[in-house]
Amino acid sequence: MTAGTERFFLGVDGGGTGCRARIEDESGAVLGQGLSGPATTRLGIEQAWASISRAFNAALDEAGFGPDKMALTHVGVGLAGTGRKGSVEALKAIPHPFASIDFVSDGMGACLGAHSGRDGAIVIAGTGSIGLGFAEGRDLRLGGYGFPISDEGSGADLGLKAVQLALRAHDGRIEKTALLIEVMQRFQNDPYEAIGWMDRSSATDYASLAPMVMRHADQGDSVGRRIVQSAAEQIDTLVRTLFDQGAPRVTLLGGLSSPLEAWLAPDVRRRLKPADGDAVSGAIILARKALQAS
Repeated sequence: MTAGTERFFLGVDGGGTGCRARIEDESGAVLGQGLSGPATTRLGIEQAWASISRAFNAALDEAGFGPDKMALTHVGVGLAGTGRKGSVEALKAIPHPFASIDFVSDGMGACLGAHSGRDGAIVIAGTGSIGLGFAEGRDLRLGGYGFPISDEGSGADLGLKAVQLALRAHDGRIEKTALLIEVMQRFQNDPYEAIGWMDRSSATDYASLAPMVMRHADQGDSVGRRIVQSAAEQIDTLVRTLFDQGAPRVTLLGGLSSPLEAWLAPDVRRRLKPADGDAVSGAIILARKALQAS
């Protein structure tokens, strides 16, 4: 590296709902930001890269960067779906104008941001759930194998349990509560409507029922409370297991993290640490590591 040459760092967080990009200089000052639509390898490598490109091009435009400055920019990308075989290799093979580019999963990007690049772990409780992190050179991973075989304690899991129990209550196998009545009203009180919905529904569709479950649980509905308590116990287990496996600190993230926190065990709540930064911060840390390694 030539003495006095300024370097820039571009971080991208690409997830299933959208993609965010941010450019910083060496001091950490933000020079430009950009947004685009979903970025995940599930959509295909070309579509994922197109979304990443739209986000970083918007950030480059805002920063006023031309080819000269792009050549001085190191890029880190946290991207959903990088666990798919061959996806990182395919992404790295795409031509780009930057000094370097590196990829990690969106979860690992969030973990880097949450702990400023230090050892630590996160539990994500959103549509899905997963525990992951770094400890003494080891990668930690718990769960997150996909709904419905995994993702315990997630929004999708809450929705699935609510539909299962609503159907049992409709049959008269268990007592109807306000939550279960409202779930069945979504299906016009017809189990065959529920079957038709199931055939075309994704984890996101099941997770759309989670706010209803949380609302009824907070209002004292006995079934709602049981579902949410069970989900909280799954999250408790993820947090405790990460500590057991050597994580020095754990942060709870995701759309369900705030609503579920009150339901977690006291020892787990005491040990959780707020995030230092977001997933884009983590991607920028990844970009800076490329410079440190050179």
